[in-house]
Amino acid sequence: MKDNTTISIIIPVLNEESQIADLISYLIENSSSSQIAEILVIDGGSVDNTVDSAKNAGAVILQTQKGRAKQMNQGAKMAKGDILYFLHADTLPPKNFDSYIISAISENHESGCFQMRFDSNHWLLRFFAWFTKYNHKICRGGDQSLFITKNLFARIKGFNEDYIVFEDNEFIGRIYEKTGFKIIPHHVQTSARKYRQHGVIKLQYHFGVIHLKNFLGAGPDQLYDYYKKKIAL
Repeated sequence: MKDNTTISIIIPVLNEESQIADLISYLIENSSSSQIAEILVIDGGSVDNTVDSAKNAGAVILQTQKGRAKQMNQGAKMAKGDILYFLHADTLPPKNFDSYIISAISENHESGCFQMRFDSNHWLLRFFAWFTKYNHKICRGGDQSLFITKNLFARIKGFNEDYIVFEDNEFIGRIYEKTGFKIIPHHVQTSARKYRQHGVIKLQYHFGVIHLKNFLGAGPDQLYDYYKKKIAL
């Protein structure tokens, strides 16, 4: 690994004006400017103040079609850094996250994530977050954030844009098939806002069904149909 390895942070967004500026400020304050090539906010057509808020906070804005897989692929295509760090708009990585990532890459880990906790004390969310310390693809998800070298991202051919939902899990599954995966023993904190909206047990059940459907061979359209009927109400 070269001495001046840098990270491009890639954040797909859609109508995130309530938190995007705070996230960008947090990222700047809790990392080293010499290690962050850029913060790319990839907007999928926000109709609120997301774009202006992100730009004023110091991010580079890219705009593309709606769909996280499409947005993240566009961010990766334009990224200047050696490492791509995909982050959800409602997730806060640990302080010095950039140094942890670069350290992992220097130890020949081409990809990985952090452990996760929710901003909720609900017993079921604490239970499922506990499993994120285990290095198995069933324990992975986009809320844990994801770092990957640009080289490996290209070899795996990026996110599959056929997936409107489950795109993170499908991509990480291909990473596990290709190479080792590093779990950094520090935590990101992610919002439980969707669980608060839908109900913790109900939403976790539906996510479980989506995982089961995928395991049984359901394609991206079938997964999205279920998501639309049961979650995106």
